Amino acid sequence: MPPRPRVPIKPKDIPTVQENYATGTLSAAFKNPTFARNLFWNQKIHLWKGDITELEVDAIVNAANESLLGGGGVDGSIHRAAGKGLLKECKTLGGCDTGDAKITKGYLLPAKHVIHTVGPIGEKPKLLESCYRRSLEVLRENNLESLAFCCVSTGVYGYPNENAARVAITTVREWMDNNRSDAEKIQHIVFCVFLDVDERIYKRLLPEIFPKASDGEQDGEQ
Repeated sequence: MPPRPRVPIKPKDIPTVQENYATGTLSAAFKNPTFARNLFWNQKIHLWKGDITELEVDAIVNAANESLLGGGGVDGSIHRAAGKGLLKECKTLGGCDTGDAKITKGYLLPAKHVIHTVGPIGEKPKLLESCYRRSLEVLRENNLESLAFCCVSTGVYGYPNENAARVAITTVREWMDNNRSDAEKIQHIVFCVFLDVDERIYKRLLPEIFPKASDGEQDGEQ
């Protein structure tokens, strides 16, 4: 018998950052957060460890190469799960520059779309920042409301995991603060990690960048 298909995972089934503070999954005792406390943002941010191809969101982010024609790691996993239609559409896009992002349909994935971004090889913060920022811009340009990020440029691309995670979380937070009207229209942003080491890093960094907020801190009061 063929294997039974897995049930797609919806963002509402993944605890938010604020809910993780309530359960103790994230430490709420960070003394000197980098950013102001904002309950509204914390209710949009999720951390999930698992396979990004199982997430039922408007778009998942693929750590692609410049050809957009598939590769190893998460790129290969997404292409295999999406089926041949994804590769066929990617062939029409003319590749993608490092730091940029392009969107396709999701095909056989639970996600409606795939946003393909090309991360830098090695530690190049400005290019990695651009990957996360452009992915959010593409999401909103297409009037989409939920997004799942993978860990762009780690693994074979050689970006140190902790430094890459700090760029990812910080860039998302800065984009939300600087583009409030667009950020308010986004319902869910999922940081999807696959390795235990990345889960530990994200749990350590999230309280610094998305610190625990109370009911009176809706608008980012420190």
